[in-house]
Amino acid sequence: MAYYRLLGDVPPTRHTQHRTPEGGLYYEELMGEEGFSSDSSLLYHRHVPSAIVDARPWDAPDASRTPNSPLVPRHLRLHTLFAGDAWTRADAVTGRRLILGNDDVRISYVAAGRPSELYRNAVGDECVYIESGAATLETVFGALEVREGDYAVIPRATTHRWVPAPGGPLRAYAIEANSHIAPPRRYLSRYGQLLEHAPYCERDLTGPAAPLLAEGTDVDILVKHRGDGPGGITGTRYTTPHHPFDVVGWDGCLYPYTFNVADFQPITGRVHQPPPVHQVFGGHNFVICNFVPRKVDYHPLSIPVPYYHANVDSDEVMFYCGGDYEARKGSGIGQGSVSLHPGGHSHGPQPGAYERSVGVQEFDELAVMVDTFRPLGLGEGGRAAEDPGYAWTWSGRGPAR
Repeated sequence: MAYYRLLGDVPPTRHTQHRTPEGGLYYEELMGEEGFSSDSSLLYHRHVPSAIVDARPWDAPDASRTPNSPLVPRHLRLHTLFAGDAWTRADAVTGRRLILGNDDVRISYVAAGRPSELYRNAVGDECVYIESGAATLETVFGALEVREGDYAVIPRATTHRWVPAPGGPLRAYAIEANSHIAPPRRYLSRYGQLLEHAPYCERDLTGPAAPLLAEGTDVDILVKHRGDGPGGITGTRYTTPHHPFDVVGWDGCLYPYTFNVADFQPITGRVHQPPPVHQVFGGHNFVICNFVPRKVDYHPLSIPVPYYHANVDSDEVMFYCGGDYEARKGSGIGQGSVSLHPGGHSHGPQPGAYERSVGVQEFDELAVMVDTFRPLGLGEGGRAAEDPGYAWTWSGRGPAR
């Protein structure tokens, strides 16, 4: 995110001596993307950031997947994955259950009640949507308070942990990339400023407010990285001699931040608008969109729900997390549902929704959509949460066998 921030104590000139009150040196770390040819930040540590005293294998959450075969649309009921008090024993990192994934992106779901261990995703950026609950997201850059409706965008290799607030589960929908995640280029000036036609701006983004200094010795960090495990993912548990949250100051354009979906300004028109107007972020071979409460099409003959459509290059994933999604009425989809409409299958409103929408002036709906440009397979969580009757809801009858 090319939006400069400075927190804490940094020297007036980069790559020069920065001394502690006792006269010693702080340790400068350059954290940068794309071979230091893109966004970066400089962090100043009290201890050597490269130091480890142990490394051993860690079994990362199951990243295996099976093909969507036979090719059908699918409905996944995510709230069934953490029934009863199962959430009290889960944390927001190791408790994730893979719903859908391919070689570009993995989508997981978790309901968590326990603090996670320190964690670093070295595979790609993460964009975590908070369906409900609240938490403190502690990071090497500082802490962020996250709440319902927040996207938390966490750059690759950022050491962090999730601490859920007391009183109920933190329900989170995690989008893990094999790339970086950023606003769409069409929203940005050539220098990186969000433009006037963008549906949000820099003042809607919340970054850390102050350094988060912590003490500790022999501290563990879970590292997810590329390897020969399921889905090309494996894990390592590092032990560091000092707590990694020892940064006294940093500056730059690379850091974690939050954006609340309530601050997204929807783009509407006289007739139904195509999905790209709902885009909020994107990564390599996928985009993230959100559908928010809004006034709808105002042409006198408009049909506000989507036309039937075949996105010939993409699989479309919708996570229904608020309101009442008009186009899916009668399908069994509700809060906490995910629909997968794969490329190669034309989809659209459920029977009756097309006609019922005529004359409707606004929609009260909230959904997060991920469109991928390679086919998605089903993860362990997706298979466990499937509603087997969804594919037949447009016709009203099951397979002819």
